[in-house]
Amino acid sequence: MNDSLETIDRRKFLSLAGAGLAAGLSGCGGLSVGGYQLISAPQPPQTFDISLAEWSLHRTLRKGEMTNLDFPRVTREKFGLDAVEYVNSFFKDKARDEAYLKDLRQRCEDHGVQSLLIMCDGEGNLGDPDDAARTRAIENHHRWIDAAKFLGCHSIRVNAASSGSYEEQMRLAADGLSRLTEYGASQGLNVIVENHGGLSSNGAWLAGVMKMVNSPRCGTLPDFGNFNLGNGKTYDRYQGIEELMPFAKAVSAKSHEFDENGSEVHTDYRRMMRLVRDAGYRGYVGIEFEGAGDEAEGILATKKLLERERDRWWQDDEIKKS
Repeated sequence: MNDSLETIDRRKFLSLAGAGLAAGLSGCGGLSVGGYQLISAPQPPQTFDISLAEWSLHRTLRKGEMTNLDFPRVTREKFGLDAVEYVNSFFKDKARDEAYLKDLRQRCEDHGVQSLLIMCDGEGNLGDPDDAARTRAIENHHRWIDAAKFLGCHSIRVNAASSGSYEEQMRLAADGLSRLTEYGASQGLNVIVENHGGLSSNGAWLAGVMKMVNSPRCGTLPDFGNFNLGNGKTYDRYQGIEELMPFAKAVSAKSHEFDENGSEVHTDYRRMMRLVRDAGYRGYVGIEFEGAGDEAEGILATKKLLERERDRWWQDDEIKKS
């Protein structure tokens, strides 16, 4: 072939292509440059990845059939997932054990597993009305921020427990979270709050706390199932997720029971995942199976359900393009 036909003048090409790309490639035809048609490659839609929350295996762990150190390997080999969310109660005395944390980090590296966050319980109430107790709770969480940083996590998950009136609890929780978030930010870590009972399961209340803290390092971990307000009262789970998603830095796909079609009996996953998608969230969604029966089967059923919803995201994108 004649070189003059085969090669476009480089300067002209870059000039024209740069102008075209700056405007954006649109349509199936792509951009025409120097008489040649450049076909733009289809861009995959942004969806979400799937992680595993350690609580899904809490019975297995408590029976001693596996340990926290086994968690990365089990996540990869048994469930085919590449990201984990720890629960501090399964290595409660190891937050400052460097040898242990090095071992855990190495196991993650060996199995190609990413550590995302540590769920922290039993460290005191960050909204405690007693100033000294609240300060102790804040300081108790420091070691978990340090451990999370060492493991390569982006966050620790905390609770916003308090007592008093609606407004008092909001103020107290915001104070404890703000002070803990300052420490987290100094370590490059986020502090995120789960709806975990009491007022924290009131989506409007927790969203109000987030607005009071007003920090990019403080967010939420919306859980599909934790909307028990106490005294037999519950909060609408779909309303709650919608209220909490604007602040979300992680998402917990709680599951308990499945029907013959593989759908979760208590939660409409398609509706939930649309709320997640519409909020612009594109991070990890963590499997948190909490039902009766075999934990491994429940985890795999939840994974299959999330994969089905992820496929629907692709389908929805294709429909929008047509």
